Order: sequence, then C-alpha cells, then structure tokens
Amino acid sequence: MVGSNVLGGALVSCSTDPMTGWLRDGCCHSDEADLGRHLVCVVMTEEFLEFSRSRGNDLSTPAPAHGFPGLNPGDRWCLCAERWREALEAGMAPQVVLVATGIAALDVVSLDDLEAHAIDAVT
Repeated sequence: MVGSNVLGGALVSCSTDPMTGWLRDGCCHSDEADLGRHLVCVVMTEEFLEFSRSRGNDLSTPAPAHGFPGLNPGDRWCLCAERWREALEAGMAPQVVLVATGIAALDVVSLDDLEAHAIDAVT
C-alpha cells in the first residue's frame, strides 16, 4: 500500500499520463528527501499555470533533460502543498482530487480548504 489519502482511505493514483509524484509512480506521497512535499493532486488550469509561472515555477515548459513533459490545462499533477496553499491565499487554487491527495498534506493545508476545492465527492 502506498499510503493514505486526506479522507483516511487508500491513496489512489493521481496521474500516470503525465507521470507524476515525487517518486514518479503516479501517487502524491513522498519521502524525507521531498522538501517540496508534492502531496496535493490537482487538475491544472491555464490560470494556475500562469500563476505558478509568475511565482518562478514554470510548469508549462517541457524540460526533457529532467524527464518533465510540461503540463497543460486538464493534466493532473502532484503539487507541492505549500504552493497550493500559496495559490489558495491568492485566490488561484486549482481543483483537488481528494482520494489522490496524500494525508501528509494536512500538515500544511486544512481539510476544509481542500474539500472546498475538491472535484471528487466528499462523503
């Protein structure tokens, strides 16, 4: 088992196309080396991609040397929890897939905030 999601269930894959996750296994979990805490599964929008670029993190431009394809609106991606919180505070938070968001994200952002931006049903 990969771990738990923010709802307390089993963590499911965020995306394998493009392949995401700190460990590049499709899941939003990490290890001690992941200082960015890539834990929040989000759905990219043009607005968020521009916001991230304006903050110095260009997620749109491919970086083949690093195996990074560049992201497009609609792509799912394991985003750093701190970046998601920053986007939330700026009114630019992308939608979240709760079942694919690692439970450790709750160390950085509240479940209420994540649920307010969720695309999957909260039960």
